[in-house]
Amino acid sequence: MPDRSRQDAHRAPHRDPFTGPLEPGADVDLASFEDLDLTGQDATGVTLVDCALVRCRLDGVRMGHARLVDTSLEQVTAGELHTPDAAWQGVELLDCRLGAVQAYGSTWTRVTLRGGKTDYLNLRGAKITDLRIDGAVLGDLDLGDATVRRLTITGSRIGRLALHRSTLTEVDLRGADLSGIEGVDGLAGATISEQQLLELAPAMADHLRITVT
Repeated sequence: MPDRSRQDAHRAPHRDPFTGPLEPGADVDLASFEDLDLTGQDATGVTLVDCALVRCRLDGVRMGHARLVDTSLEQVTAGELHTPDAAWQGVELLDCRLGAVQAYGSTWTRVTLRGGKTDYLNLRGAKITDLRIDGAVLGDLDLGDATVRRLTITGSRIGRLALHRSTLTEVDLRGADLSGIEGVDGLAGATISEQQLLELAPAMADHLRITVT
C-alpha cells in the first residue's frame, strides 16, 4: 500500500519563511507566514500566490484590491480586516477567528470557509462563484447586491443573512442554522429545507404584507 503521507509531502510546495513586512503592491509567491503579528500593515494591492498564513494576527491589515491565489489562512485572528475590491481564487480560511471582514466589491472564486467564527462578513456587491461554508459560525453574512453562483452552507450557524437585491444561482442553504434573513426577496434561486421555510414564514408574510390571524 502506498505511503500517502509521503505522497502528500511530495505534492506540497516548498514555501520559504516570510520575514516581511508586507508592502503595498508587493508580489509574494510560495511564502510561509507563521506566528507573525502583521497588525496594521498596509498590504493594499498585494498579490499572494501559493502562500500559507498560519496563526498570524491580521488586525487592521489593509488588503484592498489585493489578489490571493491558491492561498490558505489557518487559525489567523483579526478584529477587523479590510479587503474590499479584492480577488480571491482558490483560497481556504480554516479555523480563523475574525471580527469584521470588509470584503465588499470583491471577487471570490473557489473559496472555502471551514470552522472558526466570523462576527461580520461583508460581501456586499461581491461576485462569488463556488463558495463553501462548512462548520463555521457567522454572526452576520451580508450578501446584499452580490451575485452568487454556487454557494453551499453545511453545518454552520448564521445569526443574520442579508440578501437585499442579491442574485442567487445554485445556492444551497439547507445546512445552515439561520437565525434571521433580511431581504427575503433575494432568496430567489436558493434551496432551503421545509423547516427553514416554516421559520422564514413570518418574514415572508411581512415582506408580502400578509396579515396572519
